[in-house]
Amino acid sequence: MKILGIGNALVDILYHLNDEHLLSEIHLKKDAMTLINERWEHEIEDLTKDIEKQCATGGSIGNTMKALARLGREVGYIGRIGDDEMGDFFQTQLTKAGVHTMLTKGKEHTGVAHTFITPGGNRTFGTLLGAAYYLSANDIKAEMFQGYDLIHIEGYLVQNEELIEAICQKAKEAGVIISLDLSSYNVVSKHRTYFHHLISDYVDIVFANEGEARAFTGSFDSAEQLRHLAHLCDIAVVKLGEQGAIAMQEGGRIYQCDALPVDEVVDTTAAGDYFAAGFLHALTRGHRLQKCLHTGSILAAEAIQVVGSEITPSAWNRIKSTINCR
Repeated sequence: MKILGIGNALVDILYHLNDEHLLSEIHLKKDAMTLINERWEHEIEDLTKDIEKQCATGGSIGNTMKALARLGREVGYIGRIGDDEMGDFFQTQLTKAGVHTMLTKGKEHTGVAHTFITPGGNRTFGTLLGAAYYLSANDIKAEMFQGYDLIHIEGYLVQNEELIEAICQKAKEAGVIISLDLSSYNVVSKHRTYFHHLISDYVDIVFANEGEARAFTGSFDSAEQLRHLAHLCDIAVVKLGEQGAIAMQEGGRIYQCDALPVDEVVDTTAAGDYFAAGFLHALTRGHRLQKCLHTGSILAAEAIQVVGSEITPSAWNRIKSTINCR
């Protein structure tokens, strides 16, 4: 099965912080994604000018597609970048990973996600969408879906309802399975009613972490969250951080997988994106939910041991060897 992804094409600018004090100064909500404007970005740049930083390809779905390509899958990516250095960097990195890119270019600057990594590996995002903001329903063509069996969609796109509606309608018309990542609890809280429409009317597979599932369902019980989501679509997955993950098919049993132990959590950036890649990799190969959860956990465990979203070639060899042995 071939897998297509669509999301905000962003370059992550990564900062390691010794504490959370700076987050208060730049008015970012801890552990959440906050959309910022250019003036806000200038303030961030000024306050971080003396902090060491590095760049990496980002955007939730970009990370997932890159990981799937590293696993040897045929994948594509739809997004919008600027005709600039950051845009070239984004496209080059995905192409090197083996992703077929369908990127429109605009006059705007390529979007960036200022990513602040605090002790314990947690991350907080200040995101300037830039060119990604201007991806529109008119950019979504029926031919983009030809040859693909599943599309994985970024929940952040819900802020453009016309766009995400066009994606879902064209995917259904093409007979493509729809997978949705809820992306961020504050986005879910703001757009809860519309997310309910998407999941119940279009989505086949939904991924959420505990905070997102709580914002959507109103429940603090993870099993109840899972059952609520699974009642609306075919397969629901709730990621529980250190407690692992659970999954359920509507009307079926709850499957659970523990998080794999690691020596040190360096950065949780892309952990959920890599989990989704592992889960979808196993699912589209016909495996049962238990194996899908375990495969997702293998990738997530590798992701949290590095800064950013790029796992080393030796780690990929280890991952593929482990997956193929099970």
